[in-house]
Amino acid sequence: MAAEEVPQIYLITPPEFELSSFPDQLAKVLDGTEIACIRLALASRDEDWVARAADVLREVAHARDVAIVIAEHIGMVERLGLDGVHLTDGARSVRSTRKALGADAIVGAFCGASRHDGMNAGEAGADYVAFGPVGATALGDGTVAEPDLFSWWSEMIEVPVVAEGAVSAAHAAALSRVTDFFGIGEEIWRHDDPLAALLSLKSEME
Repeated sequence: MAAEEVPQIYLITPPEFELSSFPDQLAKVLDGTEIACIRLALASRDEDWVARAADVLREVAHARDVAIVIAEHIGMVERLGLDGVHLTDGARSVRSTRKALGADAIVGAFCGASRHDGMNAGEAGADYVAFGPVGATALGDGTVAEPDLFSWWSEMIEVPVVAEGAVSAAHAAALSRVTDFFGIGEEIWRHDDPLAALLSLKSEME
């Protein structure tokens, strides 16, 4: 990514939300600032509920010409008219997913802090590779994706990269020149005004 370009926002939904109120909240954020893509990332294993949520959020997203992908549920992509899938197992299922969904679908891969997994995912046909968390979080095993990883990737690899996980204002400022996207989710949804929280983070990316 060229140094003068500002990273785009890849918006991640909360793992749980009320279907009666969250679509309006999402619409307010989409109407208030430019969003490149939305990831539906739900903790629920209730496929009916996930499908209902995906249906509603797809309408919100597509009404504003924003792509929406779903975490893990490959089988729902074509059935629900979604734009693609976000895989969380590194490079392992990228090739088979690409074959199943075709060339036009978005296929992304979360690769933790593994440069090796990231390169393999890119070679297997991933449209983007996500590294994280970039900040300290109780989730996972405590491994953090360091700034050096993003610096190396942006210099050596053409596949777009996403920085995500516990993104603070300091991370937004430090990584803005070496990442193509910031994956932003809980960082804003825990606030009473998610749009204001996002705009505050974006102001650090200038």
